[in-house]
Amino acid sequence: MKAKVNGLERELADGSTVATVLALLDAPASGVAVALDGEVVPRAAWGTTSVPEGSAVEVLTAVQGG
Repeated sequence: MKAKVNGLERELADGSTVATVLALLDAPASGVAVALDGEVVPRAAWGTTSVPEGSAVEVLTAVQGG
């Protein structure tokens, strides 16, 4: 199935979850926020929230700077 991840179309396995997408991106364990079709997905739901065909996933990471 296909979904947009951070603006780029990606091929994902059927039944992929938000956690699957984060693993695919090798996202850090902390400092990450995820939105699915414009709605924030709570961290506790990442493993159970499915990514539907054609959806948009935005993964944001906190950056320190000064």
